Amino acid sequence: MIHFEWPWLLTVLPLPLLIRWLLPASQLAEQAALKVPFLDDFAGFESRALSPQKPWRLWLAIAAWVLLVTAVSRPQWLGEPIEQTVSGRDLMLAVDLSGSMEEQDFVINKQRVDRLTATKFVAADFINRRVGDRVGLILFGTQAYLQTPLTFDRKTVITLLNESAIGLAGDNTAIGDAIGLAVKRLKNQQANSRVLILLTDGANTAGEVSPIKAAELAAENQLKIYTIGIGADEMQVRSFFGSRTVNPSRDLDEKTLTAIADTTGGRYFRARNTEELDKIYQLLDELEPVEKDKQYYRPRSELYPWPLGLALALAVAVCLSRFAFRGKLL
Repeated sequence: MIHFEWPWLLTVLPLPLLIRWLLPASQLAEQAALKVPFLDDFAGFESRALSPQKPWRLWLAIAAWVLLVTAVSRPQWLGEPIEQTVSGRDLMLAVDLSGSMEEQDFVINKQRVDRLTATKFVAADFINRRVGDRVGLILFGTQAYLQTPLTFDRKTVITLLNESAIGLAGDNTAIGDAIGLAVKRLKNQQANSRVLILLTDGANTAGEVSPIKAAELAAENQLKIYTIGIGADEMQVRSFFGSRTVNPSRDLDEKTLTAIADTTGGRYFRARNTEELDKIYQLLDELEPVEKDKQYYRPRSELYPWPLGLALALAVAVCLSRFAFRGKLL
């Protein structure tokens, strides 16, 4: 259907008639000051000069004015209503960028990669599946930063996550500050739709707020936190004296991460490899969405170029016809 964005502008259509009615009519000719003895010689010229304009020229001008006013009122074509999928969940990801995330204890396509690369690989697919959720991204190390506010634009979130680098926010780990920042950004959203997924490989070693205190604050604001401890339990390390088995996740504070999840009604997960990390995100996919009223939008196509172009073409035709008429008189 056709819709006018500014329909009130159609009220100016009778403006030319109003101007014609208010302004006095111009005199076609004044009394001649001299008598011309051979007036008969100018009879043909006078009849042409004082003859009224052709009716079709007036109709062209009227049509041009109507089309111009129509274009200014901004006509649009509205398509059929399209339902927009909205789950109602506001989901924030907090990703650890501390120096320990460079530990290469994950494998992707038979190649060893660091923990952040594995996180990006799995989390990107998880974010892409969150159709209908508003997703945000917090990056934290020594400080916590809001990299992406809540948005339906999942591609932008994935892009900014992939552009993150180890040490970008400092080499330490401020888990409490990351939770506090999430609470600040989510506290004004629906109480039963706030979810934070916090991924780290260490213990809290920086920041102004302790993780437990931040978790209590999150619980007061009804923010559910799912914590993920990332890192292998053991890894073979080669040295001059041969290979030995080490625990690359010895600094992981699972007790605190479990307490954070329990305090907020969430759950703690342990990701020792890429497969486990992917399974964790699949479990998170099963979170029940908060139902909202269905939202619809109608695609719009601008139509004003068509009447505007036709109005200009008619105006040019009227002007050219007037010039041609004057040329004949001369």
